Amino acid sequence: MALAYSAAVRNAMLDDITAAAGASALLSIYDGTRPATGGAATTLLAQLTCNATFAPAASGGVLTLNAITQDSSANATGTATWFRITTSGATHVLDGNVGTSGSDLNLTTTSIVATQPVSVTSFTITEGNA
Repeated sequence: MALAYSAAVRNAMLDDITAAAGASALLSIYDGTRPATGGAATTLLAQLTCNATFAPAASGGVLTLNAITQDSSANATGTATWFRITTSGATHVLDGNVGTSGSDLNLTTTSIVATQPVSVTSFTITEGNA
């Protein structure tokens, strides 16, 4: 059975993500095999900028990111398989999987085409038993 945290503990863990990400964090989307946490990145497909205020305080074990600015021109063509959130200065915060459903980051399509726009309309992180 999985650990079951109180709502206050879940929210505090999520709020730590907001503190670590800081202002204007970057959401980078990559193809290829996801490396070990914080490891060397593969091919960068797109990079989006998070809001100057990453997210409001977590509630009920859920962190809902504020608006994310689209990448108006993707860096490369490929299949999105994983993402990384870093500070605006490129310090690693977290990595996750990309798919069209059931992933950490769900996109309408995982096919990214160079010079085409890439957007993420909403992003939530749910902690523990929320």
